[in-house]
Amino acid sequence: MPSTLVHVALAAVIAAALLDSAFDRRALALVVGLTAMADLDAFASLAIAGAHRSLLHTLLLPAGLAALVWYDTRHRSDSLLARTWDGRGPRVAGVAILAFVASAIGLDLFTNGVNVLYPLHDQFYVLNGKVILSTTDGFVQTFVELDPATGGVPAPESIGNSSSVHLSTGVDPVKGPEPENVERVFPVVRSGWQALLVGLGVLLPAIRFRDRRTRE
Repeated sequence: MPSTLVHVALAAVIAAALLDSAFDRRALALVVGLTAMADLDAFASLAIAGAHRSLLHTLLLPAGLAALVWYDTRHRSDSLLARTWDGRGPRVAGVAILAFVASAIGLDLFTNGVNVLYPLHDQFYVLNGKVILSTTDGFVQTFVELDPATGGVPAPESIGNSSSVHLSTGVDPVKGPEPENVERVFPVVRSGWQALLVGLGVLLPAIRFRDRRTRE
């Protein structure tokens, strides 16, 4: 599973790409901080079974935040967000929510699984697949079910609910009581693509800060 560092790196890349003139240290901190916050549910799993990848990884959280942003910017005469970051607050909030969905939830949904609608629907799903061009089979993709009966929808695989799924972390490595010699693993990067992403997560914001200083 991707580490918190990998999640934060992708959020930093998104921030560097999309914040535009709103890019500064505060905005970057908000974007990566919101993404990092999701993994705090690993601590909640010590008290609530299956809380990791459920409590703060549910899509209901960014949906609620997006609704608040929409209300503040479209239905209030004096938008709180519009008064922040010299009028760039709505963009910062939008990028932060997008980064949360893509970095905190998306990366996990495509790897070990996420309880995406918790607590309304207690079920972990993983969305896995491939897209290939084959000289024998032609174009092949397994991310979307193309059965006419389904109308073509994402094909996530259910892997259980919060009472049956335990995703090991350094905080809560095993389900139930821990043996004295339990191994606690705190991953940094687990593959080359993760190391590349972490490098980009450092490099791209650094370039943006350099360009900002040059213009000033």
